[in-house]
Amino acid sequence: MLASVRKTSKAILLHEDVMTGGVGGEIAARIAERAFEYLDGPVVRIAPPDTPIPFSPPLEDAFLPSVPKVVEKARWLYRY
Repeated sequence: MLASVRKTSKAILLHEDVMTGGVGGEIAARIAERAFEYLDGPVVRIAPPDTPIPFSPPLEDAFLPSVPKVVEKARWLYRY
């Protein structure tokens, strides 16, 4: 992970856990501690909202990050 940040100067963290208190926050902190000087932009986290996970399959699909959302964030970071 740190080698990738050093090589690309960017970091996108995608996970299915909620944003607050999720694993992405811990990974982002480690990147900030150990590879901050290599970053050319912010560490971008893509995660579901801070709400309970819905049981219904259609609602779960709406809850989880989607491909268009990931592409949008990746393009934003690329242009940063």
